Amino acid sequence: MRKLLPFLASPVLLLGPTVALLVLTIISAAARPGVCGPSVSNVPASLTATTADGVSMRLDRTQLSHAATIARVGAATDGIGRDGVIVALMAALTESRLRMLANTGAYPDSANYPNDGNGSDHDSLGLLQMRPAAGWGSVAELMDPEYQAKAFFGGPDGPNHGSPRGLLDVPGWDSLPKGVAAQSVEVSAYPDRYAAYEPVAETILDALTTPGSAAHATEPGTNLPTAENAVRQPAAGTEVVFPLPSRSWTRTSGFGYRFHPVYGTRLLHAGVDYAAPAGTAVLAAADGVVREVSWNPRSGNLLVLDHQLDDGPVSTAYAHLLDGSLLVSDGDPVTAGQQLASVGATGAATGPHLHFETHPQGFYNPEEPEAWLRTHAAGQLKKAAPAACVTGDPS
Repeated sequence: MRKLLPFLASPVLLLGPTVALLVLTIISAAARPGVCGPSVSNVPASLTATTADGVSMRLDRTQLSHAATIARVGAATDGIGRDGVIVALMAALTESRLRMLANTGAYPDSANYPNDGNGSDHDSLGLLQMRPAAGWGSVAELMDPEYQAKAFFGGPDGPNHGSPRGLLDVPGWDSLPKGVAAQSVEVSAYPDRYAAYEPVAETILDALTTPGSAAHATEPGTNLPTAENAVRQPAAGTEVVFPLPSRSWTRTSGFGYRFHPVYGTRLLHAGVDYAAPAGTAVLAAADGVVREVSWNPRSGNLLVLDHQLDDGPVSTAYAHLLDGSLLVSDGDPVTAGQQLASVGATGAATGPHLHFETHPQGFYNPEEPEAWLRTHAAGQLKKAAPAACVTGDPS
């Protein structure tokens, strides 16, 4: 976030308790209730888009993964919908080019958190260049992309409760031009920059939410089904197996919000953790095809499979895999019970374990995996699946 206009930095702090309560009541009423927003079904390896003033820009998988985080948080936030996600993407494109930036000049410890490089804009941090000094959050919080997205969207359930104000705290934000809405949250000294990124944000969201899009798409439109990517679709199967050998594991953490053991912030644990000795075989839960083999600072070595079961498509994810243990590659077919890799402790992990996720509505829409395993005759526990629109990252 660029230099704040002094008279707009913290308006609610100037109000008395009664007026502040009235303002927050109006803000809460202004938030539009609604169903889930856009559902992320694909994160391309890269994407090229053009700004409103004709500048072509290429975004890589890391940038698009951050965009997917913003879209997932927006989908889980009442009143945001597609338009709100577009506004947030415009802000992140303008402020950081969708990169998670540390700022070692202002906060040397910011380099200790997963980041995509070092910024130097005053004391701003992260995707949306939020400032601890302006009250957006601590360094640890602002180095978490999911926290920044929640803070940007704001509203009654946002982490800042209206000060600084997020998008839902701006009365009538959805009737404003999207660039103006972004500026209403960012409060930049350069308010006209955001509008140029609206077509780029639209292109990104279209690519993220197009079912069946190709993981290697680089241009708008190339994510449509083709003969080349049709062979990557999984064949229908019925058998589901547990992702680790019998009696090799101990359940250590279930699905739901918790304080992350490495980052120390409250995040959604979007799967279930099974501790097992390093090198224990990790098994495919069902017949399918490898959707993605990747690495990121939180999940470490990550493998995602797509399956087609009798009750519909589902993706499964396997995180923290041992370095050098992967036995499959992008696009490979797999069978239920086939060894994929081995248990490790890569990424943000405190010891060797398998973090396992299920996404019945498309990747980046996780549901409680033990309920899914139980339903398909491979699970152990009894917890019911949570409500739709829960989102999170593997850890």
